[in-house]
Amino acid sequence: MAQIANAQNDAKAKAILDAVSKKINGLKSLKANFALHLAGANGKVNDSKKGTIYLKGQKYRVTLPGQEIINDNKTVWTYLKDANEVQVSSFNASEQTLSPAKLFTNFYDKEYSYKYAGVRKVGGKNCDIIELIPTNKSKQFSKVELAIDKASNTIAGGNIWEKNGNQYKYEVSGFTPNADVADATFTFDAKKYPGVEVVDLR
Repeated sequence: MAQIANAQNDAKAKAILDAVSKKINGLKSLKANFALHLAGANGKVNDSKKGTIYLKGQKYRVTLPGQEIINDNKTVWTYLKDANEVQVSSFNASEQTLSPAKLFTNFYDKEYSYKYAGVRKVGGKNCDIIELIPTNKSKQFSKVELAIDKASNTIAGGNIWEKNGNQYKYEVSGFTPNADVADATFTFDAKKYPGVEVVDLR
């Protein structure tokens, strides 16, 4: 595959990423299913999870087996089912992790250098591959690869390489634009979790 010129950010990658942002920012809300696979430094998959994400602006709710992460853009609630415990922390937009809202929206211009890396099939879809390198070297990960569905300008999946050698591979399916998502989805209602222990980390 021919290498793209080593400009810090190439125009083709930017055009594709801008089209994704425009599409997502034009939605009132979205719902998507995803699968997340963790491979250790040895390359063996040692954990797979399936979940659902709800997104409305910068607010999001991620539901995984045994865990929920809820963010109303001010507070983050992380609920752990086994412990019946919720950890409450203040939302920090510049935190080191890749939040789901960032992954679906325009996060790349200031925080990454990016380049076009060709076409690949992901989940049966023809996808443009964009490689992103964090400009802030203190981040936990060294590289992110996004797979953009050419037909719909939406994210179909990708890979995240952590500095500790772990690699996360994710696939997005069942993408529902303008899903009917109530605002209450993005707050934690303790009444629905009888006996929950609240650990306030703020």
